[in-house]
Amino acid sequence: MPRFSVIVPAYKVQAYLHECLDSVLSQSYADLELIAVDDCSPDVCGAIVDEFAARDPRVRPVHLTENRGPGGARNAGLAAATGDYLVFLDGDDTLTPDALRAIADRLKETGDPDVLVHDHALTDWTGEAVRNGFAAQLTEQGPAPFRLEDRPGLLRLMTVAWNKTYRREFVEQAGFSFPPGHYEDTPWTYPALMTAQTIATLDRVCVHHRHRRHASALGTASRGHFDVFDQYDRVFAYVDQRPELAQWRPVLFRRMVDQLSAVFTERHRLPRRIRAEFLLKARAHYRRYRTPGHPVLLRARLHDTLVRLGLHRTYRALELARRLGHRSARRAARLTKALRTAALRLHYRVQLRLPVRADHAVFAAYGNRGHSCNPGALEQAFRTHAPHIRTAWIAGAEHHHTIPTAARRLRPGSAAYWTALARSKYLVSNVDFDRRLVKRPGQVFVQTQHGTPLKHMGLDLQERPAAARGLDFADLLDDVDKWDYLLSANRHTTLTWERVYPGTYTTLEYGHPRNDVFQQATSQDVRRLRESLGIPEGTVAILYAPTHRDYRRTQRLALDLDRVLRCLGPRFVVLARAHHRHGGPLATSTGRIIDVTDHPSVESLCLASDALVTDYSSLMFDYANLDRPIVIHADDWEAYEAARGTYFDLRAFPPGAVARSEDELTDIFASGHWRGSRSTQLRSAFRERFCPYDDGRAAERVVRHVVLGQTEPAPFLPLAERFPVPSAAAAPELSPQPTVPRPTVASALTETV
Repeated sequence: MPRFSVIVPAYKVQAYLHECLDSVLSQSYADLELIAVDDCSPDVCGAIVDEFAARDPRVRPVHLTENRGPGGARNAGLAAATGDYLVFLDGDDTLTPDALRAIADRLKETGDPDVLVHDHALTDWTGEAVRNGFAAQLTEQGPAPFRLEDRPGLLRLMTVAWNKTYRREFVEQAGFSFPPGHYEDTPWTYPALMTAQTIATLDRVCVHHRHRRHASALGTASRGHFDVFDQYDRVFAYVDQRPELAQWRPVLFRRMVDQLSAVFTERHRLPRRIRAEFLLKARAHYRRYRTPGHPVLLRARLHDTLVRLGLHRTYRALELARRLGHRSARRAARLTKALRTAALRLHYRVQLRLPVRADHAVFAAYGNRGHSCNPGALEQAFRTHAPHIRTAWIAGAEHHHTIPTAARRLRPGSAAYWTALARSKYLVSNVDFDRRLVKRPGQVFVQTQHGTPLKHMGLDLQERPAAARGLDFADLLDDVDKWDYLLSANRHTTLTWERVYPGTYTTLEYGHPRNDVFQQATSQDVRRLRESLGIPEGTVAILYAPTHRDYRRTQRLALDLDRVLRCLGPRFVVLARAHHRHGGPLATSTGRIIDVTDHPSVESLCLASDALVTDYSSLMFDYANLDRPIVIHADDWEAYEAARGTYFDLRAFPPGAVARSEDELTDIFASGHWRGSRSTQLRSAFRERFCPYDDGRAAERVVRHVVLGQTEPAPFLPLAERFPVPSAAAAPELSPQPTVPRPTVASALTETV
């Protein structure tokens, strides 16, 4: 008897069925049977099922002689199932890697409940995945298992079969089966949850549910949506036959009203000619099953009234008024925006005719995303070494909390923003300012960039159209012509910048200001940072920071962090940080995976970690200044190099161990190779080449040169005489280092954490 029976109905899903079945059979938890039901599909679904059955004895094909729909096909799968637990999956959906292992672990942990509710993500036809909006209901905190009375919010989740795992004996004893129709999941889901004596939750995405274009019955305008009435008739009939379930009737009534109004108001579901008929029937169901006792949310009162009174003409009038109102509002907004833009342009032209303020400096980073990176370190250095300069920082309102109180906050596009750009003497950024910026005589533009280049940049992207993505190289050179100074951390960077960004600027090969903190921080700073991030004491914290892939339209996670941590054991945790172009977090935060994508200071994350795992991110060059282990995960080097281009083969000159697969990466950490003697030798050579000037005074040197006119930089501290703060994991193993004076960084870390 297998642990799981995975039931997959297949009807007109030939293009997706291979991926679906593969996602089941490739699970790391192999104790399963896969019951693939060919629902008399007119395409080759039946042949695909037979092909899989011939290759894998765990596949049990079921061929129906007539089409029964999703419910009937699932019932056929139920009749053939022998597993302890039932898992349903649509033929165009997929299980996420290690989903069944996570489900099995949670079932064992919670004493084999009747129903386990897990999470899902909706994947549209473009490949974008969006997690369930009610994921908060799946928290694993609190006692488990429980009954529905303890967590009634579970009724707000989608009424589908594939976001739950069911104990087969419970289903058979209750006599559950799927009815025919489009909304067949409704009279299955509610009775199962209400009847279950034990329920547990799993806060993990286990299913990717695909939304196909024009393929879903529920997304097609047809009379088939009237089926929702029959299904709720079945739900209430079930409750009426069981007096012990009467307490759920008010909740079910409200859920019915919400669903009926959703079907009616989503215009793609019902043809116009039958909308009035649908609303009249909805009114009849409202009156038939009305059960007071559950509050109507304020935002739902209009729709409740719509269904209760059957106000089709009123609704059409309201919809027309709403559309006209939106149209008028859009026109008014466009007019207001045009007037505001004209006023700001006039304001900027006036400011350009006023004197430049020699004691003003304006800073920005990463397209106005907050106080960070090299501009952030320079802003602090301006206040320390040139206190007569008044600093201002440009950032969106959502990032203002990252800006030190001593700096003025500027909102992009405001009058104060244009005033600062027109009249501040010093302009500092790691990208470029607004394209409409007019560089005035007397202004000084410091371009800091934001890393040592491994991938092709600037004019080198002319041969890489996939990476350039429509970059206007003429505009790029116009921006370069505005630069007065360009920062560099090493000779490799200097030679690269001057070739790919040709201009008349002066290169300051002083190191990266953002790396100063690595030489200034103390063990107390590291300890405090780890506590603020929730890193358990005595664990090894791995900072995982992959870079952007130009050859992928949608960015995906290259590592299964849950699996990696299971292999490594409880001593390891991961700080997961997505690239700022990733569009979201890398992973769901759990006890051992901490999502730090939105943390304002990557330098603080580096200090808090014990090792870095990255692919081709320039963060490796900065992290090498800490002299801590670095592991490169280069599983797609050939594709990355072909699409983006690189300045050297990282595999031939790495900063540490190189893994070409997830298993190799796990072995590197499990064996201790990540911090072995060979890794140390590689890192030492890497530091000598790329970290000659990052001795903790880069920002000071820049300010003294640019603002104070001291063109001869202070001597650089040799690598052999630098003693960056050790990691928390390495500190107990190291002998005491010579005591060297360090500037305090407590205030800097306070501003960025």
